Amino acid sequence: MIIHLKKNIKEEEAKKIAKLTESIIFKKNNFFILITPSKLKIPPVEFKNMIADFFPMENDMQLSSKKYSKKTREINFNNISIGGNSSNTLLITGPCSVESIDQISKSAEFIKELNLTTLRAGCYKPRTSPYSFQGLGLEGLKMLSEIRKKHNLNIISEVRDASHVDEVIEHVDIIQIGAKAMYDHGILRKCGKQNKPVLLKRGFGSNLKEFVQAAEFILSGGNENVMLCERGIRTFETYTRFTLDLCGVSYIKEYTNLPIILDTSHAMGYSYGVPDLTRACVAMGIDGLLIESHPNPKAAKSDASQQLDFKEFKKMFNSLKPIAKAIGKNII
Repeated sequence: MIIHLKKNIKEEEAKKIAKLTESIIFKKNNFFILITPSKLKIPPVEFKNMIADFFPMENDMQLSSKKYSKKTREINFNNISIGGNSSNTLLITGPCSVESIDQISKSAEFIKELNLTTLRAGCYKPRTSPYSFQGLGLEGLKMLSEIRKKHNLNIISEVRDASHVDEVIEHVDIIQIGAKAMYDHGILRKCGKQNKPVLLKRGFGSNLKEFVQAAEFILSGGNENVMLCERGIRTFETYTRFTLDLCGVSYIKEYTNLPIILDTSHAMGYSYGVPDLTRACVAMGIDGLLIESHPNPKAAKSDASQQLDFKEFKKMFNSLKPIAKAIGKNII
């Protein structure tokens, strides 16, 4: 249950109620919000005069539920927005990893050429093998900050673990929590205590409830700026890297108030299939896309097989425009 306390309720009183109802508490718009376990359906009668409104919930997908807020959340970063009343579809692109200032500069210049707004590149890479490229770390983040200043782009990069979350928060506009970190409570709680937008990727072995409840850790910390990212789940299929769960995307659009971003690069795993998959995603009226591109994918230090070169990306991008227009969307 979500409880809105009256605006005249002081912090000491609010904390007392939170303790007695086993609630998480945060403040919004000059009033306190309590999130109790969903098993509580009616607020305690002794607090009746302190409560402005309450929302019983079927399960612990609460702040993210359209039963709490019917409209998709509007997420703002710098001069653009998605969700809410916006008709924008955010197209995020860039290489899997920052490899050099020359490489990331070429990617930024390409994004500006297409009049897009947002560059994504990893600096701390959660690789499966300890012997593969692990990213440039803080050095890479500083390169991204330099690129932001030069090209006026929004920057998104990934947090691998809680040890460097502060560094990522400092240097980026959007914090990405990767599939392998979806259950890292240190990251989730840290991101909940700040207000920059967070892109939370679905773990490849996680069901929809687990995915959305991971977002609840961030939301219940007080950060309302959460976007979900579907990037494929592990199934019995071996000819693609993962299986993109478009059925799950329909569920998220119908039952949650969180914007949904689709990552077709990681889902497919091979560049040849990314354009077709991306066109299908745009037709669903989603809030954003994450597509990996690289000046020279064959030389990429990570995920070389799935990254589009600039010519391939531009061809795909041009094919998306009429689809977006047909459903009243604008690609930014």
